[in-house]
Amino acid sequence: MEDVSVMRGDKLILRGLKFHGYHGVKPEENKLGQKFLVDVDAWLDLRQAGISDCLSDTVSYTDIYRIVEEVVEGPAQNLLESVAQKIALATFKKHPQISAVRVKVGKPHIAIRGSVDYLGVEILRYRSVDVRN
Repeated sequence: MEDVSVMRGDKLILRGLKFHGYHGVKPEENKLGQKFLVDVDAWLDLRQAGISDCLSDTVSYTDIYRIVEEVVEGPAQNLLESVAQKIALATFKKHPQISAVRVKVGKPHIAIRGSVDYLGVEILRYRSVDVRN
């Protein structure tokens, strides 16, 4: 597995992204859809961007936002694990400078007895492990 030191480096942070999607194993989830909450951390070296103050030396938050939007609002998946995996792999594909990505996907409006903020999954993927060359 990749050196854990990558997790101590620079990263882009996107929190509280909200989209309507049709993911889930229940028919009503696929028909009516629901809101999904997504957080993303993307590890990459931000030194040059800090020095140059140039967008071309980093990854635009907007690019990652659009990846999440396309996946969550795209074709339905049964599992949140699959939604998170698709976000991670699309991020690696579009941005080769990203070495690791953490994706959290939550369902805030889940049919469950009791009070919850949301239920979901969180995955951590490393380019060196999860991307085939």
